Amino acid sequence: MGFDIEEFHAQAVKTPSHEHVDEMRDLLVETLTDAGHPPRIDDHGSVLVSRGAGDAADDSDDPASPHIVLNTHIDTVAPHVPYERDGEIVRGRGACDAKGPLAALLAAFLRTDPDEGTLTLAITPDEETTQIGAAALAGTLAADGYIVGEPTDLDVCVAARGQCEAEITVMGAGGHAASVPAADNPVFGLRHVLDGLASYDDTIGPDSDEFLGDPKLTPTIVAGGDTPNRVPDECRLTVDRRSVPPETSEEFAASLATHLTEQAPDEQSVAVDLIDPETPFPDPFVTDRDAAIVDALRIASGGDVRAFGAATEASHFAPTAPTVVFGPGVLADDEGAVAHADREYVRLSDVRAAADAVTAALDRLY
Repeated sequence: MGFDIEEFHAQAVKTPSHEHVDEMRDLLVETLTDAGHPPRIDDHGSVLVSRGAGDAADDSDDPASPHIVLNTHIDTVAPHVPYERDGEIVRGRGACDAKGPLAALLAAFLRTDPDEGTLTLAITPDEETTQIGAAALAGTLAADGYIVGEPTDLDVCVAARGQCEAEITVMGAGGHAASVPAADNPVFGLRHVLDGLASYDDTIGPDSDEFLGDPKLTPTIVAGGDTPNRVPDECRLTVDRRSVPPETSEEFAASLATHLTEQAPDEQSVAVDLIDPETPFPDPFVTDRDAAIVDALRIASGGDVRAFGAATEASHFAPTAPTVVFGPGVLADDEGAVAHADREYVRLSDVRAAADAVTAALDRLY
């Protein structure tokens, strides 16, 4: 039996994968196995399978070129939103992020049998959380190009801002509220930190990028103190960073610490630490719009070439090969957020169109 893209998408959206991906991964493995392409699962829970002249899924050090990798993820954000279908509209958690792109990439993989080269499907389990799966794959796949499935409204996205979070700790002298001088009070010290955040990109941050625009630095959480009449020894401010090339998360944390230290009064000190530094934060990337994989997908889809509006696993692959983000669905529409929202939806016509476009692009590349 042939692959039924609508049935697979329905089963995928009906399968919760916001707390764990075991059931969703089982569905994907069963579908591939039934189609004659049993995959393997790597040590980080990613599902991999290849076809063509080489076999990258069996850890070949030299898969036949061109080696194109189709990547997306099977996890979703919480909470699970039940599946609903109204004609061509499917609603539910993961409908567009990213089970719609998954269905499209899976269809293209099953339709394509390269006479030369290797085609790999690499599906990760943790894009919405740690992205350890993609980071582990990035150095092992030896690819010539990546198509990463995300809701792009069938546009060909060749760039994305990076994203990381950091905690800023302001340290001073705690004590009785009646006696601690303002210069020692770390809560007062937050004003210097906030002024430093406001001036950071004007004085030390990267320049605006042609595709991505300006970087963005946003304070999001303030914490400190445990009783109204006591000054705390320290207080903390969490920031969200959306970066543009060439900034990396590590460079950002180091340069921000230097900048804020220069703003702080002598009586206080400031530290900047990436939150969960074991997690590989996605750095910004820009793929050459003249790359063959960009051209092939642009011609096949008819979509615009632009930047993607969110951080994505594509950032882990882009340093080693031309990488594009592509798929059905939208991050937001005229009414507001779609992906990650309770109203998440996708048009099945767009899922089919994405599958056709990726298949046609692969035909051009092989």
